[in-house]
Amino acid sequence: MTGLEHRLQDRVAVVTGASKGIGAAIAKAFADEGASVVVNYATGRHDAEAVVSGIASAGGTAVAVAGDVSKVAEARAITDAAVEHYGHLDILVNNAGVYEFAPVEDVTEQQFHRMFDINVLGLLLTTQAALRHMGAGASIINVGSAASRVTPPETVVYTATKGAVDAVTGVLAKELGPKQIRVNSINPGFVETEGTDAAGVTSSDFGRELIEHTVLGRAGQPEDIASVATFLASDDAAWVTGEQLTAAGGLR
Repeated sequence: MTGLEHRLQDRVAVVTGASKGIGAAIAKAFADEGASVVVNYATGRHDAEAVVSGIASAGGTAVAVAGDVSKVAEARAITDAAVEHYGHLDILVNNAGVYEFAPVEDVTEQQFHRMFDINVLGLLLTTQAALRHMGAGASIINVGSAASRVTPPETVVYTATKGAVDAVTGVLAKELGPKQIRVNSINPGFVETEGTDAAGVTSSDFGRELIEHTVLGRAGQPEDIASVATFLASDDAAWVTGEQLTAAGGLR
């Protein structure tokens, strides 16, 4: 790393759901840019510790912190950890999320509440907790989905949660703007992660169809989203708030 690359020098970030995939890539990218990072995880302690170890090996600073974002006390503990370890909090990435696809006839109460509790309530609780420590110049980045725009079939609950994230982003940008806290969302298209591989999405007809409808002709990689998050977290985006930045390779 050179000095010119340290766009997040001396800043402290919390990235929820950062043990794998997009969250892990964002945590690594932030550390590469000079930030100290809280790598949050719900169940993947080993994976989160591996992310922290990789950051440390590259000369960065990070700590793994367990917590379920959909629980008030745990959401507070995640953001409090940033202050306890590093003294302040400048950036929050609400990345933690779950998905499950099914036709509307098969949707269950359990699926609905699980996805909304983590994808929407969790975002709100973690933001609420982070705001106790944030001041002027802070940046909140919500990870939504291009699904809210392209509305794929058999994703009704998941897509509804991401539509909610779009709405929350707009409301919070207006609510927190007077405090000089920026709020934006990144809405990824189809990104190949450990999760999509394990769920069989990457090699499925659904996955292939998504790539066919992506102008750039490939699935995204976590690093494609991490670079956008770094921009939104940095002073390069000091005049950007309330935006839904779609990073989807031209998915239509």
